[in-house]
Amino acid sequence: MGRYISNNLIKDEEVQYETYLHWKVYISLKALFTLFIAPWIQYKSSEFAITNKRVIVKTGFISRKILEMNLNKVETVNVEQSIWGRMLGFGTIIIVGTGGTKEIFHDIKSPLKFRRKFQEMSS
Repeated sequence: MGRYISNNLIKDEEVQYETYLHWKVYISLKALFTLFIAPWIQYKSSEFAITNKRVIVKTGFISRKILEMNLNKVETVNVEQSIWGRMLGFGTIIIVGTGGTKEIFHDIKSPLKFRRKFQEMSS
């Protein structure tokens, strides 16, 4: 479990599912130009989890983006996958909260499992 998630669990909260960025982040010009340091930092500083109470997402190292949303405040988790994403097991998750707020996270490993676990937890 990621450090941010384990340090910010509330009373009686347990992680039900956790995923990470896909290894695809290492295949880019940015990776080549930074000698694979930038994607390594991106990979290590991103955490995605569903607990029995919330959806928690943290990305970024210096500049952080954190989403913590109670399960009952999430309307849906949408998944977008290209043909390459389907073949290699990565995609984009779009978390839509009540009121229509959208949070988009790219290159997530096993996005369909993430959505399925959300559906199991919210029902």
